[in-house]
Amino acid sequence: MTDYVAELLEQKVAQYNRPDFIPNDPVSIPHQFSRRQDIEIMGFWAAVLAWGQRKTIINKCNELIQLMDGAPYDFIKNHQDSDLKRFLQFKHRTFNAADTLYFLHFFKEYYQRHDSLETAFSQALTTDALHVEKGLSAFHELFFSLEDFPERTRKHIATPVRKSSCKRLNMFLRWMVRQDDKGVDFGIWTTIKPSQLICPCDVHVDRVARKLGLIQRPTTDWLTALELTENLKQLDPNDPVKYDFALFGLGVEGEM
Repeated sequence: MTDYVAELLEQKVAQYNRPDFIPNDPVSIPHQFSRRQDIEIMGFWAAVLAWGQRKTIINKCNELIQLMDGAPYDFIKNHQDSDLKRFLQFKHRTFNAADTLYFLHFFKEYYQRHDSLETAFSQALTTDALHVEKGLSAFHELFFSLEDFPERTRKHIATPVRKSSCKRLNMFLRWMVRQDDKGVDFGIWTTIKPSQLICPCDVHVDRVARKLGLIQRPTTDWLTALELTENLKQLDPNDPVKYDFALFGLGVEGEM
């Protein structure tokens, strides 16, 4: 990696990892809440729905919040079957009512037994694991462990087992795990280390990373995400995913 690339990335992290990044990004959705479970639930949902225009993603997530009476965790824990009818018209691209109802079902079952979604991602990880691959794979199995889950919903929850880059789940983990004093990421999970995170490979990050020589692999899959993250660890082995801010920012603002 050249000194120019290293300096550019450090400069752009400082530029984009700051509070004024929040309002126009899906991370603004969990930032509406202070309760841990609300942050987890809406952070997860915002990440899963994060494809297309950011304004539309934010609007659809706010629609979900309204459907849950402005209190996602309370609604999930206490709703009755009759309360679910209001979700039958919810849709975002290929995410439809069947997917929405299963998400609600999973969350209700899960939070009856666990206090935090953190356990769902960390239970298969050892402290010396290089990265979160096993955690993501185990989460996928857990998410679809309920009886009669809709097969169509599988396409919305990625897994390394299917060679996916898992960009949305990796973004969600960045939000929950990364800890700094900048105010964008939450850092409310502590059993997964920032050094174990994998950089989300969305279209902006992928394009910019290739132009900067950080990705050589011709296709974009799980191995590509690992390759990018390993290169970013040359700059910061303890917090490689902070450079997601730089790569995304350079891409979405058209600077590359």
